Parts: sequence; C-alpha cells; structure tokens
Amino acid sequence: MENTLDSEKFASVIARILDDNKAKDIVILNVANVCSLSDYFIIASGTSSAQVKGLSETLRKKIKDIFKRIPIGDETEKQNRWNLLDYGEVVVHIMHSIERENYKIEKFWSHALRLDRKVWEEQSKEYSIYE
Repeated sequence: MENTLDSEKFASVIARILDDNKAKDIVILNVANVCSLSDYFIIASGTSSAQVKGLSETLRKKIKDIFKRIPIGDETEKQNRWNLLDYGEVVVHIMHSIERENYKIEKFWSHALRLDRKVWEEQSKEYSIYE
C-alpha cells in the first residue's frame, strides 16, 4: 500500500477505519473552499464515552502504523465526549452521539460539500479489514 495520498483519499481511509470499528453516522465534509484550516472534516459518533475513546485510540494507532503519521493536534477530552485528531489536511471529530446532537457541527458547516459514502468506500476499499 502506498504511504502518500491526496487529502480526499486520506479522509476516505480514516472514515473506513472508523467504520470498520463501528463508528456511527460518519460524515466527510469537504471544507477546502470554506475554511483555511484543512481540506476535510470527518465527523463520527460513538454511543458511549468508552467507544469514543476506543475509536480515537484505534484511529491514532492505525494511521501511525499504515502511514507513519501522528496527529499535529490531538484534543482528547477528559470524559471522552468529543475528541479531535488534527492531521493537517484532515481534521477528525469523534463525538459521543449526545454531544453531536447538542452541538450540531454539521449544521454549522452545511455550506461544505459532503463526500458521498459510496465514494469514500470505493477510495478506501484496499484498507478495509473486511475485504
């Protein structure tokens, strides 16, 4: 597997890892035209604080193992209700489903384009643990 990817494929692989580990309601937003911070935001939910923590730890480890990358920013909230991993061109929000409902960050970024699930699944299929 190649170790360098464009930001869309990198976001797709991250979404795949989260999906393979049972994250819920995964959304990839292309924010490149509306935000100077990154190209993509990924938002995913866990149904418990333990799951949010587990998803964050698993993602961090798998991205390090596969791509030799660590987040340039890592905000792990003490109660694991909303964790953020910043990989530069891709920022990942892993949120407890209740926090996600309360903060509605997708609504705030509603002007960003969503990457269709079929697209990110196709772009990341070689990284799936199930294929």
